[in-house]
Amino acid sequence: MAKIIYTHTDEAPLLATYSFLPIVKAYAGKAGVEVETRDISVAARILAQFGLADDALTELGELAKTPEANIIKLPNISASIPQLKAAIKELQAQGFDIPDYPESPNNAEEQEIRAKYDKVKGSAVNPVLREGNSDRRAPASVKNYAKAHPHTNKPFAEGSKTRVATMGQHDFASNERSVTLPADDTLSIVLEKADGEQVVLKDGLKVLAGEIVDATRMEAAALQAFLADTLAQAKADDVLYSVHLKATMMKVSDPIIFGHVVKAYFADVFEKYGADLAAAELSPNDGLGGILAGLDALPNGAEIKAAFEEAMASGPRLSYVNSDKGITNLHVPSDVIVDASMPAMIRNGGKLWGADGGEADTLAVIPDSSYAGVFQAVIDDVKAHGPLDPATIGTVPNVGLMAQAAEEYGSHDKTFEIPAAGKVVVKNSAGETVLEHDVQPGDIWRACQTKDIPVQDWVKLAVTRARATGAPAVFWLNETRAHDRELIAKVNTYLLEHDTEGLDIRIMAPTAAAKFSVERMRQGLDTISVTGNVLRDYNTDLFPILEVGTSAKMLSVVPLIAGGGLFETGAGGSAPKHVQQLVEQNYLRWDSLGEFFALVPAFEKYAEQAGNPAAKVLADTLDRATGTFLNEDRSPGRKLGTIDNRGSHFYLALYWAQELATQTESAELAEAFKPLAEKLAAEEQTIVEELLAVQGKPVDIGGYYRPDAAKTEAVMRPSATLNEALASL
Repeated sequence: MAKIIYTHTDEAPLLATYSFLPIVKAYAGKAGVEVETRDISVAARILAQFGLADDALTELGELAKTPEANIIKLPNISASIPQLKAAIKELQAQGFDIPDYPESPNNAEEQEIRAKYDKVKGSAVNPVLREGNSDRRAPASVKNYAKAHPHTNKPFAEGSKTRVATMGQHDFASNERSVTLPADDTLSIVLEKADGEQVVLKDGLKVLAGEIVDATRMEAAALQAFLADTLAQAKADDVLYSVHLKATMMKVSDPIIFGHVVKAYFADVFEKYGADLAAAELSPNDGLGGILAGLDALPNGAEIKAAFEEAMASGPRLSYVNSDKGITNLHVPSDVIVDASMPAMIRNGGKLWGADGGEADTLAVIPDSSYAGVFQAVIDDVKAHGPLDPATIGTVPNVGLMAQAAEEYGSHDKTFEIPAAGKVVVKNSAGETVLEHDVQPGDIWRACQTKDIPVQDWVKLAVTRARATGAPAVFWLNETRAHDRELIAKVNTYLLEHDTEGLDIRIMAPTAAAKFSVERMRQGLDTISVTGNVLRDYNTDLFPILEVGTSAKMLSVVPLIAGGGLFETGAGGSAPKHVQQLVEQNYLRWDSLGEFFALVPAFEKYAEQAGNPAAKVLADTLDRATGTFLNEDRSPGRKLGTIDNRGSHFYLALYWAQELATQTESAELAEAFKPLAEKLAAEEQTIVEELLAVQGKPVDIGGYYRPDAAKTEAVMRPSATLNEALASL
């Protein structure tokens, strides 16, 4: 039976769901459309590991492999270890009998517990649900609104010192080796130590004919030297020092790199007190915040804290996540996510915020050089030609290869911090060497797979979008990179299977592709970026933030390979601050526009799956209502006294009801919604007053990772008039 699955997730998107989903269910119900929910929040995922909640993620992962899938996926927490520990602590306080996270497992039981939590850590959701490739773009209504109401992209100051620093050698990009497997096989990954001992790191790795298998390493000694050099550069240039990683998606490698940055900045502190910190299991990989919080338990904790403070006073200036609360760029590995933080810095004229809250030029440190040049190319363009003007620029939609954990994002179970010198060898079932690297202690070695069917589907989707839009489609692939060479061969092969006559399809290295795309943007021209999985993440923040001010307003359609649909609702990077503001002021700034956009294709998919024309009417009327919503500027305001997320939902409900009442495709729906449309219009002032009246006072929602449902519903549905009107349906 056809149904739409609406996911319960985390933070601000979850809070908004308490307000918006009752509207969706009420309207959908009148058209015979079934909407169900599944809880895939980090709290629910933790509880599921211990049999205390349904394993909704696994259920949806199986559903995504069927033609029946119709899933609306809201932004969720990709938990770093500090977030995971905080969620565990909250759940324990709520009475759930779950164990602590074992930082260093000492026995089989603790190893089993750690393995359960590792299934929740990082981007646990996306690889499971993304059984298709990504079609992500700014809807025409959003693009038109941005042109009519342009946000400000600030200019870089004359002589700006802001730039990107990256390794360029001895990193993942430069050490990569890649091969396309000629036949089905089973691989193993073995560390051959210099003393002759052989350690199996991974066994039974199934691969299919045509799959690309990569292996690479980040050399620890080179990383440490690079970090020492960049710290000296930042100090000499008197700019902010800021590291930009992806510790959520790259949940094994990037926290280790982050730990290297913490140790490099506080080198003297770790040289003197490193053994004390290690004995207390205060890991630099978890960030400065976790270390400082744990110092009170140490006999010499005050002495160590003073040493950290002295290092910050004498070292290069750090960028801050929240200067008011003293939260630096090095406090939490998941606080600064490269795909959101870099475009925000570019939009702000190349400046981040220092300890005093003031803005300053920044040395943006992106250790691995795979994609760092993309951001430098945009910085160079803005320095040379001024800020991009949202009123006139073109758009850069994305077709992303992400199905079945493609590329680096599928590397978590094949990423290792090397314990001893030797050689890491990837062997086939015949014992032959497929790929190998010499390694030293501390090196970060990883392998990843890219399956062939997703690549075929990716090429097909790129051609489809190029044909539909007439825009050039550029594959961002670098022929000098091992993995990309293998992909280029496949792209050239699979393009021959499609009618590409009259289409402009190119292959360009990422830095050149970024430069080309930005140049076309300035001419008001559109360019489709066709990218791998990591660049999909980067580009679908970089360009939307510069074009329309945010990536939360994007339409993200994932045509699942099996025939179903996954509809994602935008990014959630600012969600934590929104939750904080709600709790302190009963004001939620989160913009649900992404949910509005996702619902349209979900209703269209339902109409197709269930043979229900009324669902198509819901889609068409919602699409028009969203256009009115934008034209009337009903998105949440930025300060108290304006409508927030709940007020924006009311106006969407009003415009949607009016569209349903006046459409002519379904007389039954028009009759059903006419009284509601009239009532909402008549009671507009009363409803808005009820929504505004609650602002400015602290509220209790009963938890951050697992808020209390009754308390949260009461907070998020404060208008009795609106609630009664919806109930009348």
